[in-house]
Amino acid sequence: MTAQTQPTSGLAGVPLSLEPLTRKDFTSDQEVRWCPGCGDYAILAAFQGLMPELGIQRENTVIISGIGCASRFPYYVDSYGMHSIHGRAPSIATGVAITRPDLAVWVVTGDGDALSIGGNHLIHALRRNVNITILLFNNRIYGLTKGQYSPTSELGKVTKSTPFGSVDVPFNPISLALGAEASFVARSVDSDRHHLSGVLRAAIEHRGAALVEIYQNCPIFNDGAFDNLKGPEAAQSLIPLEHGQPVLFGVDQEFGIVRGADGELTTAKVADVGLDAVVVHDAHRPDPSLAFQLSRLTDTGVLRQSPVGIFRDVERPSYDDEARQQVETARATVTGPDALQRLVTGHDTWTVR
Repeated sequence: MTAQTQPTSGLAGVPLSLEPLTRKDFTSDQEVRWCPGCGDYAILAAFQGLMPELGIQRENTVIISGIGCASRFPYYVDSYGMHSIHGRAPSIATGVAITRPDLAVWVVTGDGDALSIGGNHLIHALRRNVNITILLFNNRIYGLTKGQYSPTSELGKVTKSTPFGSVDVPFNPISLALGAEASFVARSVDSDRHHLSGVLRAAIEHRGAALVEIYQNCPIFNDGAFDNLKGPEAAQSLIPLEHGQPVLFGVDQEFGIVRGADGELTTAKVADVGLDAVVVHDAHRPDPSLAFQLSRLTDTGVLRQSPVGIFRDVERPSYDDEARQQVETARATVTGPDALQRLVTGHDTWTVR
């Protein structure tokens, strides 16, 4: 299937409900068991509130998770789901997406699950552009195993496994996804339901691999990790990204992102440089370099500032669409009683006598 004939929506082929749906339709009978104050509650509420608006039937919704606190998610949504093995959720979801184009496939994972043991699976799912939507809950700690440092923990982080401070340079998940050529990359915060719901809607409607990093507070083992990005300080620390708009932030949008003389992006007062000097965000730009530069504005230590929104949203053929088309082509061109054997044998074989 060529790019020109690709379905434009990630939900193409997924049957929608003929009857109105409510949040209750996506609420299971299982007791939600996260720690009091956990950001996962807010993400679950946003998800369950969004699904009825999308109109996707429960029977056509699948949630695959790995291991970690976030991975309990499938139990709490009344749909199909699978609590899989550590780090392998993207691989299992790939199989589901290829074989069942009538399903909306979600992956729920955490910073430890996705970026440590699952790092290889994550980057290849993104590179292949499998039509799955990955929600990466990032609390910068291992929560389920009781507080070890994770691949996103800041340098010097003191935890049970790093009593003298972590010496690991942390991942920037957005930079990683962009480097893997992900076609949709976004970030939101657990406490901003309106923003999170908008990002999730754009992600599931995207055809191809979509990764949404969600800053999620762990009140037990890493409480307050994102306090600078919430409440009264949010206007000064969150840098909202809107396609086609200048990148401005601050209480009165008095700050902007500009390109310095060295080519690097930096912050400046708009009054000093003028609005024309402020970078205009282009999420649909084929070249991911601008999106990557924006991702580098994220402070990987104490999070004093961070861009949020959709960094990249571009169209390219999805892996599962291409794979299914290849199977159909083979069925139409390779026929006869020995068709399977000829496919297995191939064109470059030897007979050993």
